[in-house]
Amino acid sequence: MSTPNILFFFPDQHRFDFVGLSPNIPVRTPYLDRLSERGMTFTKAIVPSPVCAPSRACMAAGKRYHHCRVPNNGFDYPLDQPTQYQVLREAGYRTAGVGKFDLSKNTLEWGLDGKRLIDEWGFTDGIDNEGKYDGTRSGKTEPHGPYLKYLYDKGLAETHLHDFDRENRHGFRGTHPTPLPDEAYCDNWIAENGLSILREFSKGQPWFMQVNFTGPHNPMDITQSMWDARPDVQFPKPNDSTELDPDQHNEIRRNYAAMIENIDRQVGRFLDEVEARGELDNTLVVFSSDHGEMLGDHNRWGKSTFYQPSVGVPLVVAGPGVKAGVTSDALVELHDIAATHLAVAEVEPLPESDARSLTSLLVGETDSHREVAVSALNDWQMIWDGKMKLVLQKGEGPKLFDLESDPGENWNLAAEMPRDVERMSRRLAEEVN
Repeated sequence: MSTPNILFFFPDQHRFDFVGLSPNIPVRTPYLDRLSERGMTFTKAIVPSPVCAPSRACMAAGKRYHHCRVPNNGFDYPLDQPTQYQVLREAGYRTAGVGKFDLSKNTLEWGLDGKRLIDEWGFTDGIDNEGKYDGTRSGKTEPHGPYLKYLYDKGLAETHLHDFDRENRHGFRGTHPTPLPDEAYCDNWIAENGLSILREFSKGQPWFMQVNFTGPHNPMDITQSMWDARPDVQFPKPNDSTELDPDQHNEIRRNYAAMIENIDRQVGRFLDEVEARGELDNTLVVFSSDHGEMLGDHNRWGKSTFYQPSVGVPLVVAGPGVKAGVTSDALVELHDIAATHLAVAEVEPLPESDARSLTSLLVGETDSHREVAVSALNDWQMIWDGKMKLVLQKGEGPKLFDLESDPGENWNLAAEMPRDVERMSRRLAEEVN
């Protein structure tokens, strides 16, 4: 078999449990479910840092948060730091990417064609577009990126900007449909860009494509057709939440699920295209996300916190040699995907990388991967051994949770289990230093 292609779906803010195979969450993801049937589903994947720019930088560099030099969304990716995309390009891959890369998050400049730093990051082809809020923040009078330019050219920018102003006033409570038509909805536009590039690929050259959907990041903006598809669906109530009434929570979760279902449809379009090219059997397909979404759990919204809905993400891998229909509870740090891409391509790993390839897991040679997984952001850091999870935060006492008996992380056991706190604190220091 020839060198495999790699198709990596990397949406924004997709929490671990909002997938079709979750027994208690009524979200429909038939294409992702089929990927799970064809490959391996990981139940304990966490991100190096639960916020956009650091997590995506760690993915590019194959490094943990502590080593990646992008501490928060106020920093751009250091151009002197190698990327997995550069390594693949140098190995002969055609490397492409579309959507919200967030590797120049601080600058708010993408180029009207979306190509401002595409080459520097290691891509031969691509369109880097604005995130939801970054686009409207930067494009109120004129576009600074390709998506707002597209809307300006279509005469839809004023409508979109006005709608986002209304969404911002309501925050997560803003669940009304966007007035944009389906074809102008950002994730659908991103998919069309990616498919257009994919159709130009020569079949004689291995390719890599990363698809960075802007959803299901808030605001909970969905098109009218997405709104109409499931008006009466009921979702579980948030854990440990007192903020909103049940109907408001349900509307928010319904729209969040609708964005995920729409992304799943776009995933299906890519898989159909790859299959039509006769390349599906020789393409590694990976689906994950840069971080999760709290959705009101513990009265929190968005990400940035250490709770599992924030740091935990879906991870499904399918393709040549991958064991089919397997669910793995191995601990995975998300940037391990970078090492996996390079291992599958049979190229050298990134320099100073913290990532560990998943290939031995994927082919069934082992069922374990890491003893512990870590994540961090600003003034907190955490370590998880698959059962016990320790959180250390400046100015606060330690937090220790038993995720087997308390998956909602409602009971802090630190005072009852000081030896576990001490043991895991030492291990965390070893891991990050």
